[in-house]
Amino acid sequence: MAVMHRIRIFHAFLALTVLAAYFSAEMGLIHAWLGYGVAGFILFRLIWALSGVPQLGLERFYPSFKDLHLKGMATNPVISRVLLAGIAISVIGATATGVMMDNGRSLQPTSLSSFSFSGESEEREGGEGEDESGEAYEEAHELLANLAMAFVIMHVLYLLAFKRPLARFMLFANKSGK
Repeated sequence: MAVMHRIRIFHAFLALTVLAAYFSAEMGLIHAWLGYGVAGFILFRLIWALSGVPQLGLERFYPSFKDLHLKGMATNPVISRVLLAGIAISVIGATATGVMMDNGRSLQPTSLSSFSFSGESEEREGGEGEDESGEAYEEAHELLANLAMAFVIMHVLYLLAFKRPLARFMLFANKSGK
C-alpha cells in the first residue's frame, strides 16, 4: 500500500476520533476515552514521522514564508502548512490539557463501576489549589478544542476551494483506478 494511502487512512481515523471527542464533550467517560484515543494517534504519528519517509516528516507542518508572494498566494503551500500547524498545535494542546485534567482516572478499572454518560460523577478530589488549576486546565482545554475546530473548518474550506483533487483523495472520493 502506498504511503499516501496509509496517510489518508490514518487521517480518517484521527479526524473521526477528534470529531467524536469534540462532540462528546458532555459524555464523561466516553469523552475521556476518546481523548486518550487521540493521544494514542498523536503518539503513533510522532513515532511514524521517525521512519524517514519524506511524506511522513514533521516538516510538512512548518510554514516557510520566504517564497510567499501576493500573486498566487491563495494556492501557496504556506497556507496549508499554517492551517496544519494550527490544527496540530491546538489538538495536541487540547489533548494534553485533557490528559492532565483526567490524570489517568478514566483508565482505572474502578472507572467502569462509576460509568456515566455525563461528567457529573467525575468529581475532582483535592484541595482549593487543585480546584483552581483544574478550572484553568478546563478553560484551556475548551479554548484549544474550539480553536482546533475553527482550524479544521478553515482547512476543509481551503482544500475544497483551492486543492479539490487533494480534498477528494483524502475524503476517499477520488476516481477509481488511481
